[in-house]
Amino acid sequence: MGPHPAVAAIRLAVRRALHDILNDHQAPRALAGRHPGRTAERPPSPLVLVACSGGADSMALASAIAFEAPKLGIRAGGITVDHGLQPGSDLRADEVVLRLRELGLSPVESVAVTVGREGGPEAAARDARYAALDAAAERHDATAVLLGHTRDDQAETVLLGLARGSGIRSLSGMAAVSGADGRYRRPFLQLDRQTARKACMAQALPVWDDPHNADPAYTRSRLRHEGLPALEKALGKGVVEALARTAQLSRDDADALDAWASQAEASVRDAAGLLECAKLYALPPAVRRRILRRAAIEAGAPAGALFARHIEEVDRLITGWRGQGAINLPGKVVAQRQGGRLVIRQG
Repeated sequence: MGPHPAVAAIRLAVRRALHDILNDHQAPRALAGRHPGRTAERPPSPLVLVACSGGADSMALASAIAFEAPKLGIRAGGITVDHGLQPGSDLRADEVVLRLRELGLSPVESVAVTVGREGGPEAAARDARYAALDAAAERHDATAVLLGHTRDDQAETVLLGLARGSGIRSLSGMAAVSGADGRYRRPFLQLDRQTARKACMAQALPVWDDPHNADPAYTRSRLRHEGLPALEKALGKGVVEALARTAQLSRDDADALDAWASQAEASVRDAAGLLECAKLYALPPAVRRRILRRAAIEAGAPAGALFARHIEEVDRLITGWRGQGAINLPGKVVAQRQGGRLVIRQG
């Protein structure tokens, strides 16, 4: 008799992700083998880390990695991040470390972080968490870090992006592969949250339900427990699946537009590297605004603080020119039109 259907589903998703990681890891060796002058040494067994909070999603992921990785010759470890936002969070982190070790993962560690205030509590906690995961991956020389985000998380992310009005890139949600050199992998984006929970129940894995996930003080929590149920009541079942599908379609479109903008940027700059307003005006708005956003970020504007309304104001220097003054952007960056050129620089 085979495993429970939920267990089989999560193992299959993880197996596919691990195969992709293994193929990416072995690619340099294959390249060296095609060039006689290069040494085709066998690369060491790659290490993958699972980011685990102790919740159902990440515990299901950890159990699947512990089962699948050894069969592929991949080493598997785990990291839990102690945000220090709740009493006894350090003890909770120690419990997660113990559970990961019981699954056979190694190395396993708990990392304590200090959560700031910039961008609100949810964004600050996320920034601190990813900084800790990046540092852990570097410290252990890990090939990848696997995250337990599910299709439900993806649907919530799409709705949050829609509420911000930030454009098609926000609607594309989370990528299955992201980060520097594809460090972060999300195998569960096609699986719902209940599948992960059922897999934990079937394997008698203890899980921890973070009280913050049910706290209405947090935007994502309100969306999860009030917003999405209201949408399903009004529109019928299938909203989560439709939003996740929207994310993938939006990501494909956004990637294509980003590529177009990258190719077009050189053609709208003069010999001195300044952006020519007439040439920018001739581009489709979606392409032009991507070029403007990239230019603002290169000038020093923080990407996380640069919103659609900022880019729209800069865009009006090109499409609605009436002699208006400079536009102030985050990071003390200033955009202004001078002699038919758009100058974006630190003010």
